[in-house]
Amino acid sequence: MKFNFATIHVANLEASIRFYEEVIGLKVARRFPAGPNMEIAFMAEAGGAAEIELICDKGAEPPIYGEWPSLGLAVSDLDQAMEQVKKQGVEIVAGPIQPNPSTRFFFIHDPDGVNLEIIEQK
Repeated sequence: MKFNFATIHVANLEASIRFYEEVIGLKVARRFPAGPNMEIAFMAEAGGAAEIELICDKGAEPPIYGEWPSLGLAVSDLDQAMEQVKKQGVEIVAGPIQPNPSTRFFFIHDPDGVNLEIIEQK
């Protein structure tokens, strides 16, 4: 088996797409209606195998995400990533944390409160 996608239920599809494009750097791989009040967008990096599926059901209660789970997103330079998210007006909610000499990470939230772990591994 190989990991294919993770699903996130979102309150506002346009805001979530904008966040994942502008802050995270993903692009819409495909987008389509999935019923009278539902729309789905898959976000991916260019040539990436794994995707994030965003589902917006306008008739559903807004999603409530707690502290877990988190999605991990790899970067080559954590300090640069921290500057980038701050410039975008995104709050760093935890970190940077360095549990060992080769790993550093910090956490941000997407527009629906999903924890995103931005991680650098050397």
